[in-house]
Amino acid sequence: MATDDLTADPQLVRGANGPDLVLTRRFAVGIDEVWATLTDPARTTEWFGPWEGEAAAGRTIQVQMRFEEGDPWLPMRVDACDRPTRLAVSMLEEQGDWRLEVLLATAAGTTRVSLIHHLTDVEGLGEIGPGWEYYLDLFAAALPGPADDDRAAPEFADYYPVRSAVFTALAEGYPERHA
Repeated sequence: MATDDLTADPQLVRGANGPDLVLTRRFAVGIDEVWATLTDPARTTEWFGPWEGEAAAGRTIQVQMRFEEGDPWLPMRVDACDRPTRLAVSMLEEQGDWRLEVLLATAAGTTRVSLIHHLTDVEGLGEIGPGWEYYLDLFAAALPGPADDDRAAPEFADYYPVRSAVFTALAEGYPERHA
């Protein structure tokens, strides 16, 4: 995992419209490289999947979920794109939209990446959270690094069900902390 101990722990915080799951990682890579890995369709293939279409705020692109069963293609609306610090998208699914936001910031020679899943409730967080950790670590493995850097792609079995209890505990503690 390409993180430090201060940023690896997931958080469940009160958002504008409900709970927000926040996962943060720090990388010793410049913000422009991180942004390119986040948005360039040739590079997203390595950690999420390729995408097609005209990517601009208010537009919908087609994204292949390369690491999901059946490699499905799904519509994803670009809600905001403020290069190189913010990308907000909505994954448009039959069972409901998933609103996601990625914030980038630099400090002390590192780039901080915060993935925020704007949830409607905390149901299923024990399944959702480990998946986002997996995708963030796939993202880390896709970032450019030294030629001798050994960053193998993670295995989903290392996240689910292993990390489910962490997220279930966050969900169970959410109502008390935010009542």
